[in-house]
Amino acid sequence: MSRFPHVEFLLSVAAPVQFPPDAGAEVAIAGRSNAGKSSAINAIAERKALARTSKTPGQTRLLNYFELEESHRIVDLPGYGYAAVRPDERRKWVPLIDALRARTSLKGLCLIVDSRRGLRDEDFGLIEWADPTRRGVHVLLSKADKLNQAERAAVLKDSRAQLGSLASVQVFSAHSGLGVKEAQSALAALWERNKKTPDGP
Repeated sequence: MSRFPHVEFLLSVAAPVQFPPDAGAEVAIAGRSNAGKSSAINAIAERKALARTSKTPGQTRLLNYFELEESHRIVDLPGYGYAAVRPDERRKWVPLIDALRARTSLKGLCLIVDSRRGLRDEDFGLIEWADPTRRGVHVLLSKADKLNQAERAAVLKDSRAQLGSLASVQVFSAHSGLGVKEAQSALAALWERNKKTPDGP
């Protein structure tokens, strides 16, 4: 049985006024263009075409909201680091990303990084944006099926050393299913981060 049996697309956000109510829990899904972000979303949600995949990098232009459980959402962010995206398009994203960061319902970030290329400065910039002192960050080293076992172990070790306490990290492949269940559990843990208990503050 699927971990998330009632997945649905909620809405696309092109301006801050279009955000859904700031309630429940949501996790941002981000990554460099062509890192396999859409494929990762589809694998985690166990849906073939929930997020559209494309052979042309940089196709996500809006913030796309999906609900995986009641009041538990993921937010698909535009891919970054792709030169063909016009500067005016990038400027439109800034107020959206800033407004997303200000939401109390944003509990964490799931960052998709191509395992063959490793972590780059832009990835650390996004981790800083997420504010890991307040929110959880989990990194998926995607396309790990294209590496052999020794290479996967090496990139995982290097990534852990680079990230330190900033984020948790795992190897992942949407194609082979490697690490999908682990990623689902990590997503659920991010949703629950900083959740108030009925008797809590």
